[in-house]
Amino acid sequence: MATKQEIQHLKDLAYDARKKLCLLCGAYEGSIHMGGDMSMMDALVCLFHRTMHVGPELVQNPERDRFILSKGHGAVAMYIVMASKGFFSYKEICDTYGKLGSKFGQHPCKNRLPMLDASTGSLGHGLALSVGMAAAARQHGEKHRVFCVMGDGETCEGSVWEAAIMGHALSLGNLVALVDRNKQLMTSFSEDSVKLEPYADKWRAFGWNVIEIADGNDMEQVVKALDSIPDPDFDKPTLIVSNTVKGKNISFMERQIKWHAGSMNQSDLEQALKDLDAAYQKTKEGK
Repeated sequence: MATKQEIQHLKDLAYDARKKLCLLCGAYEGSIHMGGDMSMMDALVCLFHRTMHVGPELVQNPERDRFILSKGHGAVAMYIVMASKGFFSYKEICDTYGKLGSKFGQHPCKNRLPMLDASTGSLGHGLALSVGMAAAARQHGEKHRVFCVMGDGETCEGSVWEAAIMGHALSLGNLVALVDRNKQLMTSFSEDSVKLEPYADKWRAFGWNVIEIADGNDMEQVVKALDSIPDPDFDKPTLIVSNTVKGKNISFMERQIKWHAGSMNQSDLEQALKDLDAAYQKTKEGK
Protein backbone atom coordinates (compact mmCIF):
# COMPACT_ATOMS: atom_id res chain seq x y z
CA MET A 1 0.00 0.00 0.00
CA ALA A 2 1.30 3.44 -0.92
CA THR A 3 2.16 5.83 1.89
CA LYS A 4 0.88 9.40 2.01
CA GLN A 5 4.40 10.57 1.24
CA GLU A 6 4.61 8.36 -1.85
CA ILE A 7 1.26 9.58 -3.14
CA GLN A 8 2.19 13.20 -2.49
CA HIS A 9 5.43 12.69 -4.42
CA LEU A 10 3.40 11.47 -7.41
CA LYS A 11 1.08 14.47 -7.05
CA ASP A 12 4.14 16.73 -7.05
CA LEU A 13 5.40 15.09 -10.23
CA ALA A 14 2.01 15.46 -11.94
CA TYR A 15 1.82 19.14 -11.00
CA ASP A 16 5.34 19.74 -12.28
CA ALA A 17 4.57 17.89 -15.53
CA ARG A 18 1.40 19.91 -16.15
CA LYS A 19 3.30 23.13 -15.47
CA LYS A 20 6.05 22.19 -17.90
CA LEU A 21 3.45 21.24 -20.49
CA CYS A 22 1.88 24.70 -20.21
CA LEU A 23 5.25 26.43 -20.45
CA LEU A 24 6.09 24.47 -23.60
CA CYS A 25 2.70 25.25 -25.11
CA GLY A 26 3.17 28.95 -24.33
CA ALA A 27 6.55 29.01 -26.03
CA TYR A 28 5.74 26.82 -29.04
CA GLU A 29 4.26 28.56 -32.07
CA GLY A 30 2.14 25.60 -33.18
CA SER A 31 -0.62 23.63 -31.52
CA ILE A 32 -0.19 21.01 -28.79
CA HIS A 33 -2.85 18.46 -27.82
CA MET A 34 -3.37 20.07 -24.43
CA GLY A 35 -6.78 18.68 -23.49
CA GLY A 36 -5.98 15.00 -23.65
CA ASP A 37 -2.45 15.50 -22.32
CA MET A 38 -3.88 17.11 -19.19
CA SER A 39 -6.51 14.42 -18.67
CA MET A 40 -4.11 11.47 -18.71
CA MET A 41 -1.19 13.09 -16.88
CA ASP A 42 -1.90 11.49 -13.49
CA ALA A 43 -2.06 8.00 -14.97
CA LEU A 44 1.15 8.50 -16.96
CA VAL A 45 3.01 9.72 -13.87
CA CYS A 46 1.87 6.72 -11.84
CA LEU A 47 2.72 4.29 -14.63
CA PHE A 48 6.25 5.56 -15.20
CA HIS A 49 7.16 6.35 -11.61
CA ARG A 50 5.45 3.50 -9.73
CA THR A 51 3.72 0.78 -11.72
CA MET A 52 5.90 -0.11 -14.69
CA HIS A 53 9.33 -1.69 -14.45
CA VAL A 54 11.05 0.85 -16.69
CA GLY A 55 13.88 3.37 -16.55
CA PRO A 56 16.81 4.70 -18.58
CA GLU A 57 19.04 2.05 -17.02
CA LEU A 58 16.67 -0.69 -18.21
CA VAL A 59 16.30 0.27 -21.88
CA GLN A 60 18.23 -2.78 -23.11
CA ASN A 61 17.01 -5.08 -20.33
CA PRO A 62 14.73 -7.80 -21.82
CA GLU A 63 12.92 -8.07 -18.48
CA ARG A 64 11.68 -4.47 -18.48
CA ASP A 65 7.99 -3.79 -19.11
CA ARG A 66 6.86 -2.73 -22.58
CA PHE A 67 4.85 0.44 -23.20
CA ILE A 68 2.75 1.63 -26.14
CA LEU A 69 1.05 5.01 -26.22
CA SER A 70 -1.77 4.11 -28.59
CA LYS A 71 -3.13 7.60 -27.94
CA GLY A 72 -0.23 8.91 -29.99
CA HIS A 73 -1.36 12.53 -30.08
CA GLY A 74 -0.72 12.62 -26.32
CA ALA A 75 3.01 12.35 -26.99
CA VAL A 76 4.05 15.61 -25.32
CA ALA A 77 2.68 14.53 -21.95
CA MET A 78 4.60 11.28 -22.33
CA TYR A 79 7.81 13.09 -23.29
CA ILE A 80 7.62 15.28 -20.19
CA VAL A 81 6.94 12.35 -17.86
CA MET A 82 9.77 10.37 -19.45
CA ALA A 83 12.07 13.36 -18.91
CA SER A 84 11.15 13.37 -15.21
CA LYS A 85 12.13 9.68 -15.14
CA GLY A 86 15.56 10.54 -16.57
CA PHE A 87 15.31 9.26 -20.15
CA PHE A 88 16.30 12.71 -21.49
CA SER A 89 16.04 16.31 -20.36
CA TYR A 90 13.05 18.62 -20.41
CA LYS A 91 15.34 21.29 -21.88
CA GLU A 92 16.01 19.06 -24.87
CA ILE A 93 12.26 18.78 -25.45
CA CYS A 94 11.82 22.56 -25.28
CA ASP A 95 14.81 23.27 -27.52
CA THR A 96 13.86 20.85 -30.29
CA TYR A 97 10.14 20.02 -30.13
CA GLY A 98 8.48 20.15 -33.54
CA LYS A 99 11.68 21.05 -35.37
CA LEU A 100 13.01 19.19 -38.39
CA GLY A 101 15.06 16.24 -37.22
CA SER A 102 13.84 16.41 -33.63
CA LYS A 103 13.12 13.15 -31.87
CA PHE A 104 10.13 14.87 -30.25
CA GLY A 105 7.30 15.10 -32.76
CA GLN A 106 3.53 15.49 -32.47
CA HIS A 107 3.40 11.70 -32.53
CA PRO A 108 6.09 9.45 -31.01
CA CYS A 109 8.63 7.61 -33.15
CA LYS A 110 10.22 4.47 -31.71
CA ASN A 111 13.34 4.90 -33.85
CA ARG A 112 14.21 8.17 -32.14
CA LEU A 113 13.29 7.57 -28.50
CA PRO A 114 14.66 5.19 -25.87
CA MET A 115 12.34 2.46 -24.57
CA LEU A 116 9.48 3.33 -26.91
CA ASP A 117 8.10 0.06 -28.25
CA ALA A 118 5.97 1.35 -31.14
CA SER A 119 5.53 4.41 -33.31
CA THR A 120 1.93 5.51 -32.88
CA GLY A 121 -0.53 8.09 -34.10
CA SER A 122 -2.91 6.07 -36.25
CA LEU A 123 -5.55 5.60 -33.60
CA GLY A 124 -6.86 2.14 -32.81
CA HIS A 125 -3.66 0.23 -33.62
CA GLY A 126 -1.88 0.23 -30.28
CA LEU A 127 -3.91 -2.49 -28.59
CA ALA A 128 -3.41 -4.93 -31.47
CA LEU A 129 0.35 -4.34 -31.29
CA SER A 130 0.22 -4.83 -27.52
CA VAL A 131 -1.63 -8.13 -27.89
CA GLY A 132 1.08 -9.36 -30.24
CA MET A 133 3.85 -8.32 -27.85
CA ALA A 134 2.12 -9.93 -24.87
CA ALA A 135 1.46 -13.14 -26.81
CA ALA A 136 5.11 -13.32 -27.88
CA ALA A 137 6.24 -12.83 -24.28
CA ARG A 138 3.98 -15.66 -23.14
CA GLN A 139 5.26 -17.91 -25.89
CA HIS A 140 8.86 -17.30 -24.86
CA GLY A 141 8.19 -17.69 -21.14
CA GLU A 142 9.00 -14.03 -20.39
CA LYS A 143 7.48 -12.40 -17.30
CA HIS A 144 7.35 -8.72 -18.20
CA ARG A 145 4.06 -6.88 -18.74
CA VAL A 146 2.87 -4.97 -21.78
CA PHE A 147 1.08 -1.67 -21.05
CA CYS A 148 -1.06 0.18 -23.57
CA VAL A 149 -2.61 3.63 -23.02
CA MET A 150 -5.59 4.48 -25.22
CA GLY A 151 -8.02 7.34 -25.59
CA ASP A 152 -11.70 6.45 -25.35
CA GLY A 153 -12.34 8.00 -28.76
CA GLU A 154 -10.10 5.50 -30.50
CA THR A 155 -12.06 2.64 -28.98
CA CYS A 156 -14.73 3.44 -31.57
CA GLU A 157 -12.37 1.58 -33.94
CA GLY A 158 -13.28 -2.01 -34.78
CA SER A 159 -9.64 -3.09 -34.62
CA VAL A 160 -9.63 -2.33 -30.89
CA TRP A 161 -12.40 -4.83 -30.25
CA GLU A 162 -10.83 -7.45 -32.50
CA ALA A 163 -7.68 -7.11 -30.41
CA ALA A 164 -9.75 -7.27 -27.21
CA ILE A 165 -11.25 -10.59 -28.31
CA MET A 166 -7.80 -11.99 -29.08
CA GLY A 167 -6.35 -10.78 -25.78
CA HIS A 168 -9.00 -12.75 -23.92
CA ALA A 169 -8.76 -15.79 -26.22
CA LEU A 170 -5.03 -16.04 -25.50
CA SER A 171 -5.51 -15.48 -21.72
CA LEU A 172 -2.99 -12.62 -21.75
CA GLY A 173 -2.77 -11.72 -18.09
CA ASN A 174 0.50 -9.96 -18.88
CA LEU A 175 -1.42 -7.35 -20.90
CA VAL A 176 -2.68 -4.16 -19.24
CA ALA A 177 -4.61 -1.51 -21.15
CA LEU A 178 -5.63 1.84 -19.69
CA VAL A 179 -8.30 3.98 -21.33
CA ASP A 180 -8.27 7.72 -20.70
CA ARG A 181 -12.06 8.07 -20.55
CA ASN A 182 -12.45 11.83 -20.83
CA LYS A 183 -15.61 11.41 -22.96
CA GLN A 184 -14.48 13.87 -25.62
CA LEU A 185 -13.45 13.42 -29.22
CA MET A 186 -11.69 15.97 -31.42
CA THR A 187 -14.88 17.77 -32.44
CA SER A 188 -17.61 16.47 -30.13
CA PHE A 189 -18.44 14.72 -26.89
CA SER A 190 -18.20 10.97 -27.36
CA GLU A 191 -21.71 10.08 -26.27
CA ASP A 192 -23.12 12.61 -28.77
CA SER A 193 -21.25 10.91 -31.59
CA VAL A 194 -20.72 7.20 -30.87
CA LYS A 195 -22.44 6.00 -27.74
CA LEU A 196 -19.92 3.92 -25.78
CA GLU A 197 -21.83 3.39 -22.56
CA PRO A 198 -22.11 1.06 -20.73
CA TYR A 199 -18.38 1.26 -21.35
CA ALA A 200 -16.83 -0.95 -18.67
CA ASP A 201 -19.48 -3.63 -19.23
CA LYS A 202 -18.47 -3.88 -22.88
CA TRP A 203 -14.93 -4.83 -21.87
CA ARG A 204 -16.23 -7.29 -19.29
CA ALA A 205 -18.35 -8.89 -22.01
CA PHE A 206 -15.16 -9.33 -24.04
CA GLY A 207 -13.67 -11.29 -21.15
CA TRP A 208 -11.36 -8.68 -19.63
CA ASN A 209 -10.65 -8.05 -15.97
CA VAL A 210 -11.94 -4.48 -15.58
CA ILE A 211 -10.81 -1.97 -12.96
CA GLU A 212 -12.68 1.34 -12.87
CA ILE A 213 -11.26 4.60 -11.52
CA ALA A 214 -14.10 6.94 -10.60
CA ASP A 215 -11.76 9.96 -10.75
CA GLY A 216 -8.70 9.33 -12.87
CA ASN A 217 -7.34 12.74 -11.92
CA ASP A 218 -7.21 11.81 -8.23
CA MET A 219 -3.76 10.32 -7.65
CA GLU A 220 -4.84 8.28 -4.64
CA GLN A 221 -7.49 6.54 -6.74
CA VAL A 222 -5.05 6.05 -9.61
CA VAL A 223 -2.44 4.47 -7.34
CA LYS A 224 -5.00 2.18 -5.70
CA ALA A 225 -6.24 0.98 -9.09
CA LEU A 226 -2.82 0.40 -10.63
CA ASP A 227 -1.58 -1.32 -7.49
CA SER A 228 -4.44 -3.81 -7.84
CA ILE A 229 -3.38 -5.09 -11.28
CA PRO A 230 -3.06 -8.90 -11.04
CA ASP A 231 0.22 -10.74 -11.53
CA PRO A 232 1.30 -11.38 -15.14
CA ASP A 233 0.36 -15.06 -14.89
CA PHE A 234 -3.31 -14.13 -14.37
CA ASP A 235 -5.66 -15.72 -16.93
CA LYS A 236 -7.28 -12.51 -18.21
CA PRO A 237 -5.97 -9.24 -19.65
CA THR A 238 -6.74 -6.18 -17.53
CA LEU A 239 -8.53 -3.03 -18.69
CA ILE A 240 -8.44 0.10 -16.53
CA VAL A 241 -11.14 2.66 -17.21
CA SER A 242 -9.80 5.99 -15.96
CA ASN A 243 -12.62 8.56 -15.89
CA THR A 244 -10.96 11.92 -16.41
CA VAL A 245 -11.57 15.54 -17.37
CA LYS A 246 -10.08 16.84 -20.60
CA GLY A 247 -7.96 19.92 -19.90
CA LYS A 248 -7.87 19.06 -16.17
CA ASN A 249 -6.98 21.90 -13.77
CA ILE A 250 -7.03 24.67 -16.40
CA SER A 251 -10.22 26.71 -16.03
CA PHE A 252 -10.57 27.71 -19.67
CA MET A 253 -9.64 24.25 -20.99
CA GLU A 254 -11.71 21.84 -18.91
CA ARG A 255 -14.31 20.03 -21.03
CA GLN A 256 -13.82 22.55 -23.87
CA ILE A 257 -13.94 20.95 -27.33
CA LYS A 258 -11.72 23.67 -28.83
CA TRP A 259 -8.89 22.68 -26.50
CA HIS A 260 -8.40 19.27 -28.05
CA ALA A 261 -5.36 21.09 -29.40
CA GLY A 262 -4.22 24.68 -29.30
CA SER A 263 -1.58 27.22 -28.40
CA MET A 264 -1.51 29.70 -25.53
CA ASN A 265 -0.73 33.39 -25.59
CA GLN A 266 0.89 35.10 -22.60
CA SER A 267 -2.45 35.84 -20.93
CA ASP A 268 -3.55 32.21 -21.35
CA LEU A 269 -0.26 30.97 -19.92
CA GLU A 270 -0.47 33.21 -16.87
CA GLN A 271 -4.02 32.05 -16.14
CA ALA A 272 -3.09 28.39 -16.69
CA LEU A 273 -0.17 28.59 -14.26
CA LYS A 274 -2.37 30.35 -11.72
CA ASP A 275 -5.00 27.60 -12.05
CA LEU A 276 -2.39 24.88 -11.68
CA ASP A 277 -0.97 26.48 -8.54
CA ALA A 278 -4.46 26.72 -7.00
CA ALA A 279 -5.23 23.06 -7.81
CA TYR A 280 -1.87 21.95 -6.47
CA GLN A 281 -2.38 23.83 -3.22
CA LYS A 282 -5.60 21.93 -2.70
CA THR A 283 -3.75 18.65 -2.98
CA LYS A 284 -1.23 19.86 -0.40
CA GLU A 285 -4.09 20.72 1.94
CA GLY A 286 -5.70 17.34 1.38
CA LYS A 287 -8.85 18.76 -0.24
